[in-house]
Amino acid sequence: MVTFWWCVLGLLTCGYFALAGYDYGVGMLLPAFETDERRRRRMLGALGPFFLANEVWLVAAIGLLFGAFPHLEGKVFAGAYVLVVTLLLGLVTFTASMQLRSRRPDARRGAWTAGIVGGALVTALSWGLFLGNLVAGLPLAADGSPSGDVLALFSPYAVLWGLGFVALFALQGAAFLAVRGPAELTGRAVRLARAFTAPVLAFLVIATVWGFFTLDGVTALGAGVAVLAFAALAVTRLGLALRRNRVALIGSMVLAACPALLAGTLRFPAVLASPGYTLTVEQAATAPGTFALLAWFAPPSLLVLLVVQWLTWRAHRHPVDQRSLLHF
Repeated sequence: MVTFWWCVLGLLTCGYFALAGYDYGVGMLLPAFETDERRRRRMLGALGPFFLANEVWLVAAIGLLFGAFPHLEGKVFAGAYVLVVTLLLGLVTFTASMQLRSRRPDARRGAWTAGIVGGALVTALSWGLFLGNLVAGLPLAADGSPSGDVLALFSPYAVLWGLGFVALFALQGAAFLAVRGPAELTGRAVRLARAFTAPVLAFLVIATVWGFFTLDGVTALGAGVAVLAFAALAVTRLGLALRRNRVALIGSMVLAACPALLAGTLRFPAVLASPGYTLTVEQAATAPGTFALLAWFAPPSLLVLLVVQWLTWRAHRHPVDQRSLLHF
């Protein structure tokens, strides 16, 4: 039962990164396209129907984490509180700037555009640092309490993950614009996506080799996720080369989900590790009675989430054009 709920948490978390990654990618790529306001509005309009729905996956994942694995939640959030704060700042700045960016033709939008770009960049960096620390091992004391060493959260390996996530989300955002963006921006989006495959490949290679020599307790599941990440990047690159942009987008979505999947399976059944301390999935779990209560609410909620997401994609599967309703 505990393993089942861990898989549900993994599904929600991977779904968030697979879908919301291109939100932040599009935000970071705004300066890479023409400064013409009409085109920027159409870029954001391509993202408009999806970005709030995508973030619901994160809300659901955190809710399940609090309810099903409270002991893990307490140690992770306490051990990485600095990264949690920067992550929240990035998310709030990005979301608020998207919502408040005026649609009036004569309005000044520079500050809100900067908020979108900056919020997306901070969010990508924070997620990379956060997951990089989970993979390498959070800096915790021997009893699992926070070590108090804030600088340890910014180790070279974690910084590599932060920079890698910037490239990864930018690749995903460019692949999304190649599918959903206006026709006049498709060529530029494809070229950007191809350009970002190189730094993403470098990130995968360096992180894998570095981890091979420094990480302990890696399971076959964790190694399999690393192989899946390389395969997803290959599919993305092949889709771009063959002008099958939807295939490239799917590949980039799978690739964006791999880091979260790796963090959850790398040392399973250990779900949190640091020098001298390990927390297993059984130790992290809540009481059986809480799982029984969750069983009444989680499956129908997950079903509604999946159906709404599918209907949203189906209703807005075509590229933005002059007749499209621009949300932002």
